[in-house]
Amino acid sequence: MNLHRVESDLIGDLDVPAHAYYGIQTMRAVENFNLSKEKLSDYPIFIQSLAQVKLAAAQTNLETHALDEKLYQAIRQACLDVINGQLNDQFPVDMIQGGAGTSVNMNINEVIANRALEIMGYKKGEYEFCSPNDHINLAQSTNDAYPTAVKMALYQMHEDLYHQLEDLVTVFRIKGIEFQSIMKMSRTQLQDAVPMTMGQEFEVFAFTLEKELKRLKMAREEFLSIHMGGTAIGTGINAPYEFPALCAKNLKNITGIPVYVTPNLMEATSDTSCFVEYSSALKRLTIKLSKICNDLRLLSSGPRAGLGEISLPAMQAGSSIMPGKVNPVIPEVLNQVCFKVIGNDTTIMMAAEAGQLQLNVMEPIIVQSLMESMTLMQNGISTLKSKCVEGIVANKEVAEQLVKNSIGIVKALNPYIGYKMATKIAKEALLTGKGVYQLVIEYELLTKSRLDEILNPQNMLAPQIG
Repeated sequence: MNLHRVESDLIGDLDVPAHAYYGIQTMRAVENFNLSKEKLSDYPIFIQSLAQVKLAAAQTNLETHALDEKLYQAIRQACLDVINGQLNDQFPVDMIQGGAGTSVNMNINEVIANRALEIMGYKKGEYEFCSPNDHINLAQSTNDAYPTAVKMALYQMHEDLYHQLEDLVTVFRIKGIEFQSIMKMSRTQLQDAVPMTMGQEFEVFAFTLEKELKRLKMAREEFLSIHMGGTAIGTGINAPYEFPALCAKNLKNITGIPVYVTPNLMEATSDTSCFVEYSSALKRLTIKLSKICNDLRLLSSGPRAGLGEISLPAMQAGSSIMPGKVNPVIPEVLNQVCFKVIGNDTTIMMAAEAGQLQLNVMEPIIVQSLMESMTLMQNGISTLKSKCVEGIVANKEVAEQLVKNSIGIVKALNPYIGYKMATKIAKEALLTGKGVYQLVIEYELLTKSRLDEILNPQNMLAPQIG
């Protein structure tokens, strides 16, 4: 049995594994771009989206009489096989590559062509009967098919990320209700500030992340604008006039995603701002998440020599030399995920800026970075929720004792004894170790009943009238 078949391109001949559905251009990419070890096959949703775009294009070509019925039916079945995940192992190209995504586009073209040939009873590589370029890529270019598939994949990836973030917001809100009666000291610049409840603190975590749900959803809408039929630079060369509208209609029916034709095909061919916008929304989310993780690590510090107001779930032994040490490993790992996503955003920004003239050839690194960021965030948020936030326990006695012993409550006396006298009381309390309460009584600044009313922590949680 022959283990290889010979295929040719403008560079020359090359042996391709006989069993492979991919062909010579995919092989060239594998040889040239052995960089990240992150393959197209690592993103099945991207493969599915590529096949959906090719199916929409094939249907459009049938409707414009550019494909005959028999060939279309074979291509259609091949696309469905890819969409159903049957050929995911046939996509070995590196996600980071030169050529503005041509290697990805030709990988899907070759797989669909060879599967269609097989369906029609031909051998793989008999491209005169079904060609990756002449039939699968008909009325298309990498420059419209590749970014359209990327947008379809990202639109769908957003759903999983969005739901994970929704769940995290819910868990923080539940904790806010659970901790609503626990008094604690707030801190500004890591110094005692004024009393609050732990419930208020956790509700703030929920509220600030909830705002990011809206921002991500708005950014996702940019993925709906597609430019299929623009071909090489947006002029539509080699595509029928009606192709853009028909293809958008077919893609909408196939995916259920409400895509529409961009008003300017040429502008869309070189513009990558939709990816920049979504990455920016992700970055804003990561900044908030990282800050929250920092707070959780501070609040759980100790257990004896730190704040110790909350306890995080113990996930693993924390030291090879210090017995009994347990580290906040889940917030730590999410901090690192956030750093990576912020770095990816910088890469995306630089790559978007590097576009020249009628095309941005840096799209592959934009795609790899954004898909990696979305995957990391989805997994990171899920991990934080299930392995940390759901199991947080409030150390009520510790938090409330810190309130009672804090000099910070003197701030509540400003309206009654003046800032200058309150400062004097705070200073003397620090020097002598006496309590604020005791010193106010000694100086006869307020009556005991009035002082009890003012310094009741519950009365310091919101603006007071009268």
